[in-house]
Amino acid sequence: MNSSQVDAYLRRLGVEHPEPPADADATATTDCPVTDPTAAVLRALQLRHLRTVPFENLSVHLGEEIVLEEERLWDKVVGARRGGFCYELNGAFAALLGALGFEVTLLAARVHGGEGRLGIPYDHLALRVRAVDGSEWLADVGFGAFSHFPLAFGQRGEQEDPGGVFRIVERGPDLDVLMNGEPQYRLETRPRELGDFVAGAWWHSTSPASHFVRSLVCSRVTEDGGRITLGGRTLKVTGGDGRREESELGTDEEVLAVYRETFGIELGRVPAVRGD
Repeated sequence: MNSSQVDAYLRRLGVEHPEPPADADATATTDCPVTDPTAAVLRALQLRHLRTVPFENLSVHLGEEIVLEEERLWDKVVGARRGGFCYELNGAFAALLGALGFEVTLLAARVHGGEGRLGIPYDHLALRVRAVDGSEWLADVGFGAFSHFPLAFGQRGEQEDPGGVFRIVERGPDLDVLMNGEPQYRLETRPRELGDFVAGAWWHSTSPASHFVRSLVCSRVTEDGGRITLGGRTLKVTGGDGRREESELGTDEEVLAVYRETFGIELGRVPAVRGD
């Protein structure tokens, strides 16, 4: 990711990229920012990402190809101002963080289902991020309702967050990530490459057993710490205080207006679940 792409990504998140100091070498070329890759910067970027870039699976139902390559992810998330699911969102976020000077490791996870079942291999993509002070964090902007801020990777006690109370628990060589006492996903600690997740993305975008194929979702965190979600034609708004409102949208124009005005997504037609 070059410097102009970094700047555009930061603008997408509503973050200003500081100018280089006046005495900087004008001939020097670098894709790294002048600010340090600190834990505070990581916290701010994750929250801005969750508020700005929606978690959505619209491509699955619009017949759009999902390509796990850095340039294609930038084109979608920044160029087209879209969102995506975990592989796309965390894949793009990893590229941004790496360009900003963070040390980023891609990790595979399997999502916990009912009755103790785990999802497919490469079910989910999450990030292990090392800041300039050596602190390590679990960053995740692609799991829907989850932590608003990165979780301390090595901490095993409770971690309070606006999204809930989280714990990272050792399970043999792996780690279980819990939210409010419920396991969310089992995280492997072995480093992965973006290409490793292609089969998982293909399964989730094509298999009738995938919940991404069976349903439509577009969701983001709101400024008050709540969440707004459009599932098909059902609009759900949860305030930061936990109060919920739900309404059904009638016309295609209403649906497209919500995509445009609430999520910043311009669509030519209303997506529909396959077979509907």
